Amino acid sequence: MRVVQLWRYPVKSLGGERLDRVEVDAQGIVGDRRWGLLDVATGNVLTARRAPQLLFASARWVDGHVEIRTDDGRRLDDDAALSAWLERDVRLVPAADGVRGTYETPLDFEHDADWVAWEGPEGTFHDSRRTQVSFLSLPTIGDWDIRRFRMNVWLDEGEDDDLAGRSVRVGTVTADIVKKIDRCVMTTRPQPRLERDLDVLRTINRERAGDLGVGALVTTPGTIAVGDEVALL
Repeated sequence: MRVVQLWRYPVKSLGGERLDRVEVDAQGIVGDRRWGLLDVATGNVLTARRAPQLLFASARWVDGHVEIRTDDGRRLDDDAALSAWLERDVRLVPAADGVRGTYETPLDFEHDADWVAWEGPEGTFHDSRRTQVSFLSLPTIGDWDIRRFRMNVWLDEGEDDDLAGRSVRVGTVTADIVKKIDRCVMTTRPQPRLERDLDVLRTINRERAGDLGVGALVTTPGTIAVGDEVALL
């Protein structure tokens, strides 16, 4: 089982950047989910669950700063530009120790209804306090587009569910894989050249009890590169 793709998502719910090598610190891939768009009216950190338009922009992490562009190439350089694009007052905010993002999801994904909220971890804008780096194998998703799942580490083979509860070494990083990742309405949302598809989540719920991919907590920081083997410890 080897790494075939690496992805970093600097701003929560925006598209990310494919990389050949990543640095990993005690909170995950450096630059991953380290920024979020704060909805000033609600105090929540926006995700594509509440604001699907976020999936039509992407972010890069450049020398510790974030660059954001829409799918048509327009740069969103400040809060005013981001607010105008989203038609709501937002602020691009960094993750910080002692600060937890508040997120929302609809329990009824078919109708975007029955919304619930929760707080994420400190220091990053991951959804879960039990996921700093995420893993999924390409064979697991078959013909589905990888953009629907926003995983960090893509593997060439194997059933990633088998990694749950195990410790692994990838490159110079060690991590404990502590959970299966429960999927949400975001997997069904439209994206550039990708239509809305409720059957994605229906299938995951029916065939995989709602889980797809696994989440890990970092035990030893280091580096991961494409081609690195995933070794069980």
